[in-house]
Amino acid sequence: MKTNAYFSAFLICLLTMALYGCDKQAKQELAQLKNDNQNLQSNLTSYENLWDDIVNKGQIDLINSANFTDDITQVSSSENIVGIENFKAYYKNFLTGFSDISFTVKDVFGQGDKIVKHWNFKGTHTGNFFGIPATGNTVDIDGVTLVKMEGNKIAQEQDFMDNMLFMQQLGVLSSPDNVAIIDNLYKNFAKGDIPAVLAAMDADVVWNEAEGNTYADGNPYKGPDAVLQGVFARIGADHEYFHLVDIQLHDMSNNQVLSTLRYQGKRKDNGAMFDAQVAHLWTLKDGKIIAFQQYVDTKQLAEAERK
Repeated sequence: MKTNAYFSAFLICLLTMALYGCDKQAKQELAQLKNDNQNLQSNLTSYENLWDDIVNKGQIDLINSANFTDDITQVSSSENIVGIENFKAYYKNFLTGFSDISFTVKDVFGQGDKIVKHWNFKGTHTGNFFGIPATGNTVDIDGVTLVKMEGNKIAQEQDFMDNMLFMQQLGVLSSPDNVAIIDNLYKNFAKGDIPAVLAAMDADVVWNEAEGNTYADGNPYKGPDAVLQGVFARIGADHEYFHLVDIQLHDMSNNQVLSTLRYQGKRKDNGAMFDAQVAHLWTLKDGKIIAFQQYVDTKQLAEAERK
């Protein structure tokens, strides 16, 4: 009986020691997790505030050894940018290339020494940007940055965004929607849906008829209503029919579309018919037509008027 009692006491002692050891380990792990979380929250806050100061406040000199490691690396598909001075020069392009800058961190989170940042950048391209002269265009682009920290310093960043959309907003690349917009405009014109044609135009559209064309007397027409009254209404009043045929669309750079086509029409006043070669140059921005330039065989149109 005594042996059993001793054995039971021994087991109880072992269990007590094990439970104490487990409890101690659990407390240590919990304390470590708490400390790691505090460090992470501190890094997240300081990281967000730092980039707000650099971009929104233009404090580019905050890219220094106090906030970044000496070998800070911007990971790039072409060639990595390494070192504080190179990293600073890279981001200086954004500050000198754009005005009216708004940089917003939509969300930021992390784990351990890694941070993920979801951001939005807005600005007006009023300066040289990586060799691209000012276009005056506005950009509004979302992106994500993967970040690696070393202690409380930023050691590595890698940006992900829609570079094609960014270049289109700058005007360096044309929007793939431009041709479809102009194609729909011609289709609506053919159906006689003039309101839909006008709806494709920017409120400040600048419209120029070819020099020598009768309707060029109001150049430049500014705004859809001016185009309606000065061009479309007069075409309708002057012609029994006026058709645009053989339309070919050509996507150009700088958000422009070139159309080659023919005008086939019959005048009301003298019954004269014509079949004239034409070109239209359309300029678009943000899905709207902002400028139009007509090129046409004005000699043939003038002869039809005189018959």
